[in-house]
Amino acid sequence: MFKNHPKGLIPAALSNMGERFGYYIMNAVLVLFLCSKFGLNDETSGLIYSFFYAGIYILSLVGGLIADKTQDYKGTIIKGLIVMSLGYCILAIPILSTAENTSWLLPLTCFALFLIAFGNGLFKGNLQAIVGQLYDNPRYAAQRDSGFQIFYVFINIGGLIAPFVAPMLRSWWLGVHNLTYNASLPALAHEYLSIGNSMNTENVNNLYALITQVGGDVSGDISAFCTQYLDVFNTGIHYSFIASVAAMLISLVIFIWCKNGLPNPPKKGVVETQNYTQAEKLAMAKEIKQRMYALFAVLGIVIFFWFSFHQNGTSLSLFARDFVKTDAIAPEIWQAVNPFFVIVLTPVIMWIFGSLAARGKEISTPRKIAIGMGIAGLAYLFLAGYSYFEGFPSAEDFKAMSPTLAESMKSGWWIMFVIYFFLTVAELFISPLGLSFVSKVAPKHMQGLCQGLWLGATAVGNLLLFLGPLMYNKWPIWEAWGVFFVVCFISMGVMFGMVKWLERVTTEQPESLKNEKLALETDEDKVI
Repeated sequence: MFKNHPKGLIPAALSNMGERFGYYIMNAVLVLFLCSKFGLNDETSGLIYSFFYAGIYILSLVGGLIADKTQDYKGTIIKGLIVMSLGYCILAIPILSTAENTSWLLPLTCFALFLIAFGNGLFKGNLQAIVGQLYDNPRYAAQRDSGFQIFYVFINIGGLIAPFVAPMLRSWWLGVHNLTYNASLPALAHEYLSIGNSMNTENVNNLYALITQVGGDVSGDISAFCTQYLDVFNTGIHYSFIASVAAMLISLVIFIWCKNGLPNPPKKGVVETQNYTQAEKLAMAKEIKQRMYALFAVLGIVIFFWFSFHQNGTSLSLFARDFVKTDAIAPEIWQAVNPFFVIVLTPVIMWIFGSLAARGKEISTPRKIAIGMGIAGLAYLFLAGYSYFEGFPSAEDFKAMSPTLAESMKSGWWIMFVIYFFLTVAELFISPLGLSFVSKVAPKHMQGLCQGLWLGATAVGNLLLFLGPLMYNKWPIWEAWGVFFVVCFISMGVMFGMVKWLERVTTEQPESLKNEKLALETDEDKVI
């Protein structure tokens, strides 16, 4: 698996793995945490999540511009890790949200999320640019796709472990206070604290039933119990952000230790000193323009993939909370299924791609991306069909049912495994190979910017994430899943229509660009 890859791949991947571990602790719980801490509804929490997640990728474009401008890619990455650590430190402070302090506590939380997004923007795209630079050496060029797949596996090792941290600490802290976990209780507790006995009879009865279920006493002060439960419930989650800070610091140490063995994307000045004829300059400009057109064409498609895939943090997390039995498995833990499948399936998919290439039937990167869009569509087609035949209503109607009736309708755990299996296979056809595609078509002096553009396209998709919870709560949920199915299949068709052009752009290379590549200073043989 690691044969014929540059030595710098593993240090870069380990550094990224630590950062991703800290990030996925927070990401696994963010929407549900905003609901439980501040009493926000699903739509508002989903909107904050959408802007935060979009900000990560928009700011990656800013991070790429900063690194390209300063030519200090490694310094930019280090600053990013430090800024992210500050954001997690703020989130780790366990302050109880009340009617009196929400006006400043919620903005403070959003500011912490901004720091995490900005630090991630400085870190993410520039580290990917450095990994791409490792494969500019002709000695390793043929391994570019598999190199990014290996890099992606390390990301998901962190993502596999991280989702267990917050639920574990939350359950431990609840146990210290002789309480147990229930996913539905925080929303009812916030409603009672907000309007008291003005709650409708059905919700009051549901609240009393859940208080008894988690170890409370309905004969006592209900307001005091609701306040205590919310405080304990959310404090345990705050403690998990301390683990995020530790992960950032570990990632920082790894990167500083190994950074001298990693390359920097080449400086513009090296290219500008070359003497080209007018014809060569025109050919180079035309080729760069074609490559940027190809890049933007693919970016337009992947917007819709990320809009669909990143529902794992919004509507799919809400689905796990509401429609899947959580007596044994907390809804946040389902976030670990995706990285588990990434780790397990990546060697299989690499073997399939390698076998096809060995028989002269290699699948091009653009074609793999098109296939991935179709597989993502199949995931939502399956979930839409399942929800339709089970007769699932909208989430709002479902949550209004009595706890006994709702529990009898809930799905078993297997449904989440199936949906994440399909989505993970789609992800492996698109995300690591998309990074590889960007590193192929990007002009050599714009590596950071172009990786930032890839992440910027992801940001646009993430800006649309809030639509998922809106549809999920208002429509019969099979209709919401059907929208994602249609989006993915239309995108697949468009991508297949562009495949031949994209293959031509990524394989042709005029002499001027060959000269540019030879002129650039690459010293991967010194990588440790």
